[in-house]
Amino acid sequence: IKLMTTLKIGDKAPNFKSQDQLGNTVKLSDFSGKKLVLFFYPKASTPGCTMQACNLRDNYQTFLAKGYEVLGVSADSAKRQQNFINKNELPFPLLADEDKSVINAFGVWGPKKFMGREYDGIHRKTFIIDEDGIIERIIDKVKTKEHAKQILND
Repeated sequence: IKLMTTLKIGDKAPNFKSQDQLGNTVKLSDFSGKKLVLFFYPKASTPGCTMQACNLRDNYQTFLAKGYEVLGVSADSAKRQQNFINKNELPFPLLADEDKSVINAFGVWGPKKFMGREYDGIHRKTFIIDEDGIIERIIDKVKTKEHAKQILND
């Protein structure tokens, strides 16, 4: 059994490398000198994830103005991520982390409960990474409808 990595505030963010919805390689170092909102979500185009992504989209200009980049991650295929972007006009890239390398590096894969059933899946979690690649904040209890406020007002 692979134990979930537990990252803490002040830790260096794992140096991930993955493909976005267009097949571009995206690495942590691409965001050097910028703050990064790295949000993990269970599944593209599901109701909660859509609310969360649209809330971030609606506040995207504020994020940019404050020096943040936004990057979403799930284990969906590039095609599903692209559909999610098209359907909701999302202005930020989404990683298609099908091999779960980024998901495991950040320790967001693990046992979940839903309607009495237990299964393994992606925990909805957001990491705020500073200009030097250090984890500044971790949001464990994501409010899908007010996620931008959680990030910006803290």
